[in-house]
Amino acid sequence: MKLLSLLSAALIGSSAAFAPAPVNVQQRSSAMAPMSMSAADGEFYIDQNRRNLMNLILVGSAAVTIGGLAVPYVLFFLPPSSGGGEGGTPAKDALGNDLNMVEYLASKKPGDHSLAQGLKGDATYLIIKDDGSLETYGLNAVCTHLGCVVPWSAANNKFMCPCHGSQYAPTGAVVRGPAPLPLALAHIETDPDSGTILFNTWSETDFRTEGKPWWM
Repeated sequence: MKLLSLLSAALIGSSAAFAPAPVNVQQRSSAMAPMSMSAADGEFYIDQNRRNLMNLILVGSAAVTIGGLAVPYVLFFLPPSSGGGEGGTPAKDALGNDLNMVEYLASKKPGDHSLAQGLKGDATYLIIKDDGSLETYGLNAVCTHLGCVVPWSAANNKFMCPCHGSQYAPTGAVVRGPAPLPLALAHIETDPDSGTILFNTWSETDFRTEGKPWWM
């Protein structure tokens, strides 16, 4: 009996040790009141300067994003500029040097067909006429079939593409397929101040087809 009494007392004591402490509801409510009032006060406080700053940041970010997307889209529909000084693109040699008209003619023979860097960086033929002067137009050397560079064959007096057999007359007109279109034309002029050979976009009627230029 004494053993049972001791065990009962031990169990009662351990359960009392883990029992929750009594809470003073009035004291807890008074402690939380200031915090609740502070939170309530904060809800009605608006920092106008901070709001304006955040609005500016938001609008600025949106403008940058929209501008970044819109500029390339607009430029896509603008016609490409011919570039260069005096409204033309300087003809350049393989080293990137501007070609001077007087020096170029002095270094070439009649009938010469040499390549220069032309409009948009495309390889373009400069043609020396029989009288030793420079032809008033250049011919883009890119084949209109699949884009190979077409060499000039002096022995055959025509341009002959090694890729798929297309052939072009000295004027760049197609004489044998599969090329569907003639070689693109470019005007050739001379800068009056520097004497540099200039390429300009050919935008009028193609004299070989009597039609609108296909490259425009």
